Amino acid sequence: MSKRQHSLSAKTVHSTVYSCILFGIVTLIIALVFYGYTLTKQYINLADGIARQTKMTVTDSADAITISEQTLNIYRSLNDEQRAKVGTEEYRSYFADVDTAGNGCAYDELIRILGGALGFHKEIYDIYLAMYDRDTSAMVYIVDSDESEEDRLMPGDWEAVDEKGMMHFLNGSESDTLFEIGHTELYGWLCTVGVPIQNADGETAVFMLVDVSLANLLQGMTAFAWRFSLTIILLTLLIAWRQSKKIKKRLVEPINTITDAAERFAEHSSEDAEYFNLDIHTDDELERLVRTMSDMEHSLKVYGAELLHITAEKERISTELSLATRIQESMLPHCFPPYPDRHEFDIFASMEPAREVGGDFYDFFLIDEDHLCVVMADVSGKGIPAALFMMISKTILQSCAMLGKSAAEILTKTNEALCSNNQTEMFVTVWLGILEISTGKLTCANAGHEYPVLKQKSGEFVLYKDKHSFAVGGMEGIRYKEYTILLEPGDMLFLYTDGLPEAENADQEMFTTERMIAALNTEPNANPEKLLSNVRESVRGFVRDAEQFDDLTMLCMTYHGDHHAADGESSSPSRSLICAQSES
Repeated sequence: MSKRQHSLSAKTVHSTVYSCILFGIVTLIIALVFYGYTLTKQYINLADGIARQTKMTVTDSADAITISEQTLNIYRSLNDEQRAKVGTEEYRSYFADVDTAGNGCAYDELIRILGGALGFHKEIYDIYLAMYDRDTSAMVYIVDSDESEEDRLMPGDWEAVDEKGMMHFLNGSESDTLFEIGHTELYGWLCTVGVPIQNADGETAVFMLVDVSLANLLQGMTAFAWRFSLTIILLTLLIAWRQSKKIKKRLVEPINTITDAAERFAEHSSEDAEYFNLDIHTDDELERLVRTMSDMEHSLKVYGAELLHITAEKERISTELSLATRIQESMLPHCFPPYPDRHEFDIFASMEPAREVGGDFYDFFLIDEDHLCVVMADVSGKGIPAALFMMISKTILQSCAMLGKSAAEILTKTNEALCSNNQTEMFVTVWLGILEISTGKLTCANAGHEYPVLKQKSGEFVLYKDKHSFAVGGMEGIRYKEYTILLEPGDMLFLYTDGLPEAENADQEMFTTERMIAALNTEPNANPEKLLSNVRESVRGFVRDAEQFDDLTMLCMTYHGDHHAADGESSSPSRSLICAQSES
């Protein structure tokens, strides 16, 4: 199932919406923090101002210190069991001696002052006088301004407080803004602000405490969050819509135009039309991309034209090489058996060039009815130059041989002809032998070529290490030597070029002459065609996938003797190798 794709415009809208939502959430959190901090600080300052103002009124109009000292002395005289009865009539009876009765008493005056301040400021939850008792970690109420007498806390009523908050108030000075924010089950979230009232000794006798409820603050923050969120949503939709239109016009439409041009170019690239000549002027990377694509289009068309020319030229060269290969093949004997009516010998040869054409060549031809010339040669270099030099050398060798010259004379005349105008300084190694068919006498000459391999009728193939002379065409004035071998019926001659023993595998190991002779001796009595096949298969198994670097040429000949010998009339009772050397 293919993955669903989205347009660039849709992705832009999504990205904008997500970014705005994330930005809105972060901004909302920051705004709420600042909002809560600012409003809370405002409430604290308001409460602190009310507390200080009320304190001044209290100290001028009523004796709050005396009532505080009376209440605290009684509270501290109680034991834990008695304090545990807080809120009951019995507990409040302990504080009957506190001056809380009678018209014009200090307690009533304090109730009036605190109640007036509470009614004047709507933000204030409660105003009261209380003192912290360090030993019991309790806040002892002195005067409570609650309008309801049933809910009003009486002198001596107490409640447990956090020790840390208590010490914050007790250790504070009159100039400090003392406050504590906390949550209680009875009153909810409250911010308590206190101002100490000191006695004549400069000690804190009681605190003027003001409670500010944070419920309004939380409600305000909630309302602010809703309004802010709604604003962010509307702004997000507006920005996303605007960005979508802007991106579509400045990015999506130009990209689609470039894409359409690329598709048309891919379908009709051979035409002369300029597909990337587009009217896109965005003054950014897209305009640069269009110019680059236009330059690429021009370059590709030029390259395409050059490629067509190069392809046509390669096809022409390939055709000419194929023709050269056929010409070279036609120049070498390739029909076997070459002389169906001659039973005195059997011969087979093959050549595999490393390239389309090669520099190796073999040849065999009848000089007359009783003389067969056999040639194996290897031209220096490879490819077409070696092939041309090979055809010249082959033609000269055959022409000299047909004049009835000896093996040494043929090489000498060929060397003179090649050296007379050898501007390329190429040369050719040659092994040449002339077989007198009626007697088996083989007159040979070796011009720098590989050693021949001989096999007697009942034996195996062995390397015949003859004496070498200098390669043909390499130096003027060379006089070549020849030697003679007497072949008996059943003897075999194997010739090859250096491409056979020097064939390499992937590890750059050579096939070697030893492996070649071993391959010949796998079936030493096979016919020449089978022997060459065995050697070729052995080479293939050795080199495997390694590239062929040199021509691979082989020739094998079996001497059967004169046709009378086939009827048992041969007068030669024994076989031997006769090697004589002469000089031409």
